[in-house]
Amino acid sequence: MTNEWWRSAVIYQVYPRSFADASGDGVGDLAGITSRLDHLRDLGVDVVWLSPFMTSPQKDAGYDVSDYRDVDPLFGTLDDFDALIVRAHGLDLRVIVDLVPNHSSDQHPWFQEALASEPGSAARGRYMFREGDGDQPPNNWQSVFGGPAWTRVADGQWYLHLFDASQPDFDWSNDEVRADFRTTLRFWLDRGADGFRVDVAHGLVKADGLPDYTPPEDADSMGGAEPVPYWGQDGVHDVYREWHAVLAEYEGDRVLCAEAWMPTVGEIAKWVRPDEMHQAFNFSYLMSEWDAEGLRGVIDDSLAAFGAVGAPSTWVLSNHDVIRHATRLALGDESPQGHGIGPTSLGIPDTAFALRRGNAATAVMLALPGSAYIYQGEELGLPEVIDIPDDARQDPTWFRTNGERYGRDGCRVPIPWSAASPAFGFSETGASWLPQPDSWAAYARDAQAGIDGSTLELYRALLRLRRERGLGKGGLEWLESPAGTLSFRNGDVTVLANVSADPVDLPAGQVLAASGPLPDGRLPSDTTVWVG
Repeated sequence: MTNEWWRSAVIYQVYPRSFADASGDGVGDLAGITSRLDHLRDLGVDVVWLSPFMTSPQKDAGYDVSDYRDVDPLFGTLDDFDALIVRAHGLDLRVIVDLVPNHSSDQHPWFQEALASEPGSAARGRYMFREGDGDQPPNNWQSVFGGPAWTRVADGQWYLHLFDASQPDFDWSNDEVRADFRTTLRFWLDRGADGFRVDVAHGLVKADGLPDYTPPEDADSMGGAEPVPYWGQDGVHDVYREWHAVLAEYEGDRVLCAEAWMPTVGEIAKWVRPDEMHQAFNFSYLMSEWDAEGLRGVIDDSLAAFGAVGAPSTWVLSNHDVIRHATRLALGDESPQGHGIGPTSLGIPDTAFALRRGNAATAVMLALPGSAYIYQGEELGLPEVIDIPDDARQDPTWFRTNGERYGRDGCRVPIPWSAASPAFGFSETGASWLPQPDSWAAYARDAQAGIDGSTLELYRALLRLRRERGLGKGGLEWLESPAGTLSFRNGDVTVLANVSADPVDLPAGQVLAASGPLPDGRLPSDTTVWVG
């Protein structure tokens, strides 16, 4: 009987481009990650999830893969990956690899072969090539990044790309595609990977006949509240049952985690039935507002939905695709949150106020039973970077919408390690693939380490207590509390979050941790306390 560590693990997302640069070229790499793994062990996390580092032309920061079984030279070599695995395992850290199965790069040998082959050929059958409707594409689908989801090739056929035109979608009804990805799974598992985070796990299979679909104006680009012909089709579950069987061949609880942007936790829970994946990102929780009643509702729904299929709930507040929660939770209603924020956006909050609210939200999340995800830099309290110059932006969303959407660059800026070092310790040469703001010095790890009241020390304290008190393996009991607050007990820890505007009395007992100061022995607005 294995310990099923994934049921309660704290998983730290590393975005390799922006974590640590050992080569000095201004882009983070695997050797840089390895050199900083001590920090993650000392922080108190259990698992490292590596965003894509496989061979890629980097048109979408590595989410356009041209070789699924090698390391891009930008990030190092397979030897560097092996060294990272050895070091991580030596520190009792597991490693999860990001896998992108919905689409490849247009530079993938298969797609290049498809372009050189005739319509109806086996090479084209690996991708979604279709005849158009006269001079029009096969249907009206739009790309997640903006613009049409179809591009026409020289012989008149069209290929589907739900993302950038450089990211053609695979045809998952093709047995060769399915077999090749099983080979890829084994390749990384054989090298010691502890599992996979699966990008766009709700994609892959498209509805028969590829019917027209126009999303509601307020729909999120990665999902919607109604059936979508390119998201959440039943056939995707057959794929993950095959993958589950592959992972079951290996010792040590290898895991699959789904990025499935579905409208409800009940829908997301379909990905974690016993013979499919082990975890799925809880996007319903991530997208929740700072509202006591709403938070309680999504927590209840999550525990019920995931529990009904025997899976742990996951909790997440930030990642590489969304505005950092130390900014997002305090944005005004007039800010276009779903499309990124920039210097012309309205409703941008004061950073101190936003950080206080963000830390309070973290203290709620890390007290919940199940598995929690942390995105690199949130333990430093990093806000979203707003004032990136137009000519420095990298996200395809910015270019495909002619600058109407700022995209995701603001949460991807390289993180600061040392306040007084070039590039704040990210790179010894001072190079940085996205510009770092001058304010990064105050957030640097060495400026916070050992400093009482810093965000870094808050995370360390919460993660230590979470492990010592077994909160990830615990259960939740709601407690009565004043209006506008959220209170529950997990094991021997009582949590009270003040989401209201006015201070409230502290619960009885010893204060174990607090997300902010407790003046006059009371709990201020936008503050969470753990009491034991």
